[in-house]
Amino acid sequence: MAKVKVAELREKSAAELTQTLDQYKRELLDLKVQQVAGAAAAKSSKIRDVRRNIARVLTVITQQARNEVRAQYAGKKYIPKDLRAKKTRALRRALTKSELARTTERQQKKQVHFPRRQYAIKA
Repeated sequence: MAKVKVAELREKSAAELTQTLDQYKRELLDLKVQQVAGAAAAKSSKIRDVRRNIARVLTVITQQARNEVRAQYAGKKYIPKDLRAKKTRALRRALTKSELARTTERQQKKQVHFPRRQYAIKA
């Protein structure tokens, strides 16, 4: 069995993907039985291809499921932790631009009554 194309997998529905996954798992089982029975070494390379095809199918299934959940939470205030941007701990806890720009009433009065002084430097 040749390497399966991920682009083709993305076009399939969830039901078709699970069917494909079952097919590859059955094929892997058959290949492992043949390997135990003492078949040719060429079968062992085929096992590798089938295992990788299974991984590809599982990856596409997971991506589709995550995209569906992401669409459900689009525009909502809270989203699941595994869908949030990872970044770093410091960046996640940092103030937003609007929060940084906010000033207290007292600070606003200070800025109005005592603006920053500008000095002209004589050359």
